[in-house]
Amino acid sequence: MNVSFNNREPVYLQVVRYFKEEIASGKLAAGQEIPSRRELAGLLKINPNTVQRAYKEMEEQKLITTEGNSPSRITEDERILKSVREELIREAVDAFVESVKKIEVPLDELLHLVKEKYELERAKE
Repeated sequence: MNVSFNNREPVYLQVVRYFKEEIASGKLAAGQEIPSRRELAGLLKINPNTVQRAYKEMEEQKLITTEGNSPSRITEDERILKSVREELIREAVDAFVESVKKIEVPLDELLHLVKEKYELERAKE
């Protein structure tokens, strides 16, 4: 697990975002088991209470399910999984549009630059 924490938002929310990104990218699949709270705390070198709070938040958002003493799993609800991807895309687009709207770039030029950059970054993978 490769998570870089920042000082701008609470660590537990960054953990939730990490899981959302993994779900949106397909690295975590519907029904897939995720690490235990203690195991994840060790992997990320963070307080187990922080992980507990992140898991609680993900359960409230119905991203994960935990039944009894069974391991937590990614939801199998396709509607929720799709909404995670849309949420992340919309957040990125909103931030992008907010940052470039002051420049008043024509839409066709903007789309061309975005496409060019996106393809360049994808080629690096």
